[in-house]
Amino acid sequence: MDRIGVHILQCSNGRYYVGSTKNIEVRFAEHVTGKVASTRNLLPVELSLFQPCTTVAEARSLEYRIKKLKSRKIVDRMVQEQSIRMNTGP
Repeated sequence: MDRIGVHILQCSNGRYYVGSTKNIEVRFAEHVTGKVASTRNLLPVELSLFQPCTTVAEARSLEYRIKKLKSRKIVDRMVQEQSIRMNTGP
């Protein structure tokens, strides 16, 4: 069974990597084994947060919105709270 969602990885340099996937187990294994170019030189990586989503489109949209924030402080809070909450209203 696929586990669709958004994941936040903590890389060896202390930075976060935000991504979305349709199967977290497979995608995390790809990161850990160096098969993902963006994290290959930042190993080891640790899965800090996984937020399930209903559809791949929802996961991609949430990933985009997190990246658009460009805020380490907000991502730190998400990891600490183990929840991704995005304001959708005014």
